Amino acid sequence: MAKRHGYALLAALLAVIVVVSAAIYVGVNGTGDDDRDQLSAGPGGPRNSAAPASAGTWVGTWSASPAGAEPGTGERGMAGRSVRNVVHTSVGGERARVTLSNLFGTQPLTITHASVAVAAASNNPAAAVDTLRRLTFRGDTSVVIPPGQQIVSDAAGLRVPQNTDLLVTTYSPAASGPVTYHPHARQISYVADGDHTEDPSGAAYQEQTPYWRYLSAVDVLSSETDGTVVVIGDSITDGISSTMGANRRWTDGLAARLRDEAGAPRYSVVNQGISGNRVLSDGRPGPRGPGANPSGLSRFDRDVLNRAGVKAVVIALGINDILRGQETDADRIADGLRELTRQAHTRGLRVVGATLMPFGGHRGYTPALERVRQAVNAEIRSGKVFDEVADFDKALRDPYDPRALLDRYDSGDHLHPSDEGFRRMAHTFTPSDLRGSTDAAL
Repeated sequence: MAKRHGYALLAALLAVIVVVSAAIYVGVNGTGDDDRDQLSAGPGGPRNSAAPASAGTWVGTWSASPAGAEPGTGERGMAGRSVRNVVHTSVGGERARVTLSNLFGTQPLTITHASVAVAAASNNPAAAVDTLRRLTFRGDTSVVIPPGQQIVSDAAGLRVPQNTDLLVTTYSPAASGPVTYHPHARQISYVADGDHTEDPSGAAYQEQTPYWRYLSAVDVLSSETDGTVVVIGDSITDGISSTMGANRRWTDGLAARLRDEAGAPRYSVVNQGISGNRVLSDGRPGPRGPGANPSGLSRFDRDVLNRAGVKAVVIALGINDILRGQETDADRIADGLRELTRQAHTRGLRVVGATLMPFGGHRGYTPALERVRQAVNAEIRSGKVFDEVADFDKALRDPYDPRALLDRYDSGDHLHPSDEGFRRMAHTFTPSDLRGSTDAAL
């Protein structure tokens, strides 16, 4: 009898545990569509838009490297203004989080409101219906970012489509010093006076800007994407000569191939190109502030290895070491590229490297510099620098004058490709070269 009573007591106790556990699960994870945490019109809205945990992989859908301090913002920054950055997604997901940077700031940056939304249309500051989400940072709508630092937001419940525009808006009420920015966005963003962070309408955003400010990354939680390809490069990767607002950089073309082609690895692509970037040395201090345009070697850990879900790295650097740095020792450039590969290998990442494209006819061209380019390319093609090679030089050069770009691939300055040239670069890749880790010792 006592034994039977003990079994009954144990069964009752187990039933209580099951009920309590179920309640905790529902409370933490939420159900239905309510976990999207939509904005309300007033202060009664949710304080914390952090989304519950969900299955999937965090990957980068967009990124841009901080390049310097924006001229003319040294004292007030963007005080009293809303900055609505327009960015284009590589892949989609069920959650979104953003990275805000004060890398080139000299004062603390206070952001009191931030939001993310799907754009109503391409190149448009208005949000699509019911997509505006308030961003929080450790549960608060306000955050202070120290000089030289960055911060990642909480995850917001937002269904992010692939291959579409997102709006990421920040408001800073007080003077914050230099604005950390990416100057060659090839995308129009918007600015409004006052706090219009949570305005779904674009009516207040009357000022246009060709810059991305404060924003350096957007990640999504995806159940369809296995990882991220991070591309580090210079103005050619930055897409400086591509059509404004059309997303025709070569990295956009590569992203489309990885989304659409049968058998291609399901990776997103993020672009870490900075115009003027070199492998070996930083850009000269100037209008963009001291430390502007940090070298590939100095920024590789932050801009490449620490991106969300990185599985493979593409390196397209070296031409500015020759043209701007007047580096005549091809071995030094090749050794710098090898060092980037070595750092990637310490994380088990596969590296695809690009040959340096011709610049015959460019104002900086000399036969001596051409010999340096050819020597770097010979080393790259030897297989002693990268795991795999994307031969941009061979794909875009004029077969009758290999020192120069083929006319239809030339934007006109004899250095940067046209839209057609960027498309050709994207199709130079063998997608399977990006798949898998490596233990190579180059």
